[in-house]
Amino acid sequence: MSAAQPLHHVSWQAVFGHDEPYSEQADGIDAAVDVAEENGFLIVEGACGTGKTMLALSAGIDRVRDPDSDYERVLVLTSVKQQLRQFEADLRTINASLPDDWSPVSGLTLVGKADVCPYSREGVAGVDDETVYDRCEGLRERTRNLTGDGGETSTGTLVSEARQTQTGLLDSGSTRGPEYLSTAGEPTPYLPETATYGDTEYCPFYATFLDDVPDDGDPVEAVPFDLTERGHVDTDELVRLSAGYGTCPHSVMGAVLPHAEVVLGNYYHAFDPQTVGSFTGALVDDETFVVCDEAHMLEPRVRDLVSDGVAESTLRDAETELTRVLQPVAFEDAGKSTDESGTGTADADLVRGELADADVTLREVRETREFLAELRSEIDRRVEAHLDRTLPDWRADLTRLDDAEIPLRDPETPGVDELSEWAEAAGYDEGTWLRAESVGAVVARILDEAEDDDVRRAAPAVGRTLANWARTDHVAYFREIELERTWDETARQNDWRRAYNARLALHNCVPGEAIAERLGEFGGGVLMSATLEPMDVFREVTGLDSLADDGRPIAERTYGLSFPESNRASFAVDAPKFTHENRGARGEQNPTRRAHVDAVCEVADSPGNVLVGMPNYAEAAWMAEALTDRLDRPVLLDEASDDEATEALKAEFFGGDRKVLVTSLRGTLTEGVDYRGDRLAAAVVCGVPIIDTSSPRTRAVKTAYDRRFGSDGAGSRSGFETALTVPAVRKARQAIGRVIRGPDEVGIRAFVDARYARGSWDSVRGYLPETERAEFDPVSPDLLGYGVDRFWSSLDER
Repeated sequence: MSAAQPLHHVSWQAVFGHDEPYSEQADGIDAAVDVAEENGFLIVEGACGTGKTMLALSAGIDRVRDPDSDYERVLVLTSVKQQLRQFEADLRTINASLPDDWSPVSGLTLVGKADVCPYSREGVAGVDDETVYDRCEGLRERTRNLTGDGGETSTGTLVSEARQTQTGLLDSGSTRGPEYLSTAGEPTPYLPETATYGDTEYCPFYATFLDDVPDDGDPVEAVPFDLTERGHVDTDELVRLSAGYGTCPHSVMGAVLPHAEVVLGNYYHAFDPQTVGSFTGALVDDETFVVCDEAHMLEPRVRDLVSDGVAESTLRDAETELTRVLQPVAFEDAGKSTDESGTGTADADLVRGELADADVTLREVRETREFLAELRSEIDRRVEAHLDRTLPDWRADLTRLDDAEIPLRDPETPGVDELSEWAEAAGYDEGTWLRAESVGAVVARILDEAEDDDVRRAAPAVGRTLANWARTDHVAYFREIELERTWDETARQNDWRRAYNARLALHNCVPGEAIAERLGEFGGGVLMSATLEPMDVFREVTGLDSLADDGRPIAERTYGLSFPESNRASFAVDAPKFTHENRGARGEQNPTRRAHVDAVCEVADSPGNVLVGMPNYAEAAWMAEALTDRLDRPVLLDEASDDEATEALKAEFFGGDRKVLVTSLRGTLTEGVDYRGDRLAAAVVCGVPIIDTSSPRTRAVKTAYDRRFGSDGAGSRSGFETALTVPAVRKARQAIGRVIRGPDEVGIRAFVDARYARGSWDSVRGYLPETERAEFDPVSPDLLGYGVDRFWSSLDER
């Protein structure tokens, strides 16, 4: 890979990928460039058709290509694969339209190991999606051990032997040539199996990468292609260019990423502490222009990434690992040899030496093991007590058990959790929790050195979680035991573990501080989505207001739907509120349920596919059943399922005659799915998809938001509004936004619930941006059918 090409800069129009920008694009790019030069951020709510992707890329590349700017790269973060593909397409459009004397804008798409490892992609050598991380780390470590200080050989020898295997097959007289491993349509220089040196298995791709890295040079020197001349390199091209040459695609990706002008990735590439610490840290600095796409998901996505937890089964595995490290020492102290221990693991000298180097004592390892054992017993006691209290005869039929939460404090009263109090009373102070981290790390090192296997050790993850349990406060963080439904035939007949995975969970209720801290490390950028309003709430909960308080400028832009208004009809139907209290049980027949079915049927008379969004999957199942009895067209039901089932359902919906698809507004079909062209004629949202407010975790989040942003804190909105209502309305708006995706598309958008139509104590109409409030005129249920007919008739008359 050659050095970076000379920069050219005239204005952002030179990198804009089309002949003329929309007026909203031009305004947004100007605003983004201006605020980025002051190390600030632009927040953009832009309806479909605004051109947000091109807007953000043009502004960022303009800053990178300006020789007077401090920006070196653009980092795009999105949680939706379809959007990632759109950024790739727009970057290629930009490169295709650059001036002839400009070098292309270099780009790279970041993905996980499973997507680039040749063995994992082809499902060979015992590597697949589930094993790739453990197998990769094991193979890499053995490769380094063979070639590092004191190793048996060199990387050059490993590479040469792996390639000569092919020659050996040909020289053996076989009438058939060697079967090379192929991936991404390209043959590699190696067999489908991993290579061996003596009795040691290693990765020839990784060996090649190590061999190509200069002794004191930049790893980018080992990249077998010139990124600056290739434009954007997507996943398949990265694999083809790297594996075809014989080197490790994942290592190449890591070497290239600091040098690419545009890097496309996921939120975890910037906000997951472990990913940043081990892989993408070079991107997190003030030379990076960051783009947060689908930014309405920034808060919940980061909340998950900065929360923590560990399964009870992982605690058990960590306890076993600590035992395997302690046993050789115990046997030596008892005058027995390591072989007599039957462990087949580390010897006593190795254990003592590694512990001494890590400044960890045998006593601390023993105490940590005892703590883990007692902690597991306490979890067991609490799970059984919870089940005895909520379902006294639970042992008689474990199949009746559902997912559950066991709060370790009152969710609405911040304070020390019961597990921490138990530990203190049992003689385990804060130091015990914190010490588990260093103990876990050294135990993993000992076992990795002593045992030749590809297993991810449990002890380090357990140690990190237990240390975080002690470090984090009891106001912003909520602690509980989660019970996730499963089925394990190996567990005892009446053991709850037969039906549950138990997990200690440490939830970050208010991730705004973590978001602001990470955003503050970037030079500036753009946060954008079709659904960010109300802006004041978005700024609060993402920590942008705190950045503004620190002197970082924050600018805002809101752009409505620019396509012809005559192509769409928008209704806010004044039907009874679809609240739990009003609608009653699913089998109940009442005015609220009848009104919502009637409204959906009126819209479902549209000449095309209709998407119906319900507050949850249970209500979606009810609505689908009710519509099946009323409509003369197929009604499809989306249920919580895997990606393969979802893709099959989409294909069925898009193919053939018109249909109705009913789904949850918290599922995957109401945002991030392309319903372009005539795939969708109408979208109906019934109710406001507020999540279950009885959940202890939800109550804890609401309380934390009350204290931080509501009347208990410095804000004016309640925790219920900021934590629950506003995100729910954004979900509803995402679903409605599926209908009109281009200037020639036509369709109907309908909110069915009085809370969208008029003011009341729980109205959500005020959470819609002004442009949408102007379009979604309130309509009574009895006039909805007339409005639907009139809209479609008007189109026929054109």
